Amino acid sequence: MRASVHVYNDESDVDALTGALTVRRGAPALISSGARADTIVVGAGIHGASTAWHLAQRGVNVVQLDRFPDGHGQGSSHGHLRMIRRAYPNPIWDDLVDRAYLAWAELSAAAGAPLLTTVGGLYARPAADGTPGLRGPGCETVTAERAARIFPGLSLGAEFAAVYDPAAGVLDAAAAMRSLRELGLAHGVDRRTGVLVEGWEPDGEGVVVRTADGVLRADRLVIAAGPWTGSLVPALAGLLTPTRIVNVHVGASDPARVSAPALGPFSVEVPGVGLLYGLPAFGGAAVKIGLDHGPVDDLGPQTPVTADEAARLLALARRFLPAADGDVVDSVACRYTMAPRNRFAVGALPGTPQVLVAAACSGHGFKFGPAIGAALADLVLGKERADLDFLAPAALGAPE
Repeated sequence: MRASVHVYNDESDVDALTGALTVRRGAPALISSGARADTIVVGAGIHGASTAWHLAQRGVNVVQLDRFPDGHGQGSSHGHLRMIRRAYPNPIWDDLVDRAYLAWAELSAAAGAPLLTTVGGLYARPAADGTPGLRGPGCETVTAERAARIFPGLSLGAEFAAVYDPAAGVLDAAAAMRSLRELGLAHGVDRRTGVLVEGWEPDGEGVVVRTADGVLRADRLVIAAGPWTGSLVPALAGLLTPTRIVNVHVGASDPARVSAPALGPFSVEVPGVGLLYGLPAFGGAAVKIGLDHGPVDDLGPQTPVTADEAARLLALARRFLPAADGDVVDSVACRYTMAPRNRFAVGALPGTPQVLVAAACSGHGFKFGPAIGAALADLVLGKERADLDFLAPAALGAPE
């Protein structure tokens, strides 16, 4: 096909024209500054990247903005591995967990590589603790003796009981993030990194997004900005607490003793310490452990794991993972964004239905990434998702 264009006005007319053209294989057009997109997605972590991909493959023009370059370590979605499990304390999560497993299978098929490996998981707490622990479809409560037979790499004393989740597994987080970026681009996502979003305002039934590089307009806005959500959604700011979390990878003289099937994903509620969690040695990475709490994060440049932080985790490894007898071979700091009752907010903001949010993952949101992306794509396109009512921003505490 041959086409020619005659322009008699100024550069803004050129921008508007090129923004309206389809640039390749029927993919959505790239949107220039000043033009109007179907949807702007703020954030390129697991939820933002999943949302952009799901929208683009449904034919939506998507502009994705992120304040950092690709592959950065400033947020919550970097690192090699993550955990997925069916075991949850409240059955209200069960449907979304089911959707998460299906969504990871869909993403794996699209990526052409397995991103989820099922190895089983153990989740322990003091046996004398009368508060309810984790439960879920297919899960069973086991004694410390049974737990030792399931995972000989995890040493629990007789004072602990555990829940065994045979469906728990390991997510290849790094490959997932890379695949989502590539899939989004292949479907026409206009991905712009190093773009600081300064704010937004309703624009009739659409939205205006102000960035340090100019103004963009869209019919819909999805905010998936991780720890920076509060700066863009003031109604949620007082409910969200960015928190510093550190992880270390510990070597082993015999890696097989801390790899599946000798060890899988686990957590231990350690009296006086908090919740220790970990992943087995997997895919060339040494066994990973961390604590699910930490100090409030000021959102400045991410700082490396300190010697004291690493030493504290190494001592816990020696106690619960005796086969992890090596040194700390790698470490990573990240950010949780904690919310009341460890919930998240997913859905339209009260009063501005054209603006949706995926926020406050409370330390357990990565496993839901592709499912949250599919859900937000549904909501953007007008499909009701009553199954997500328990995660509505108003349910988290945003004013009506």
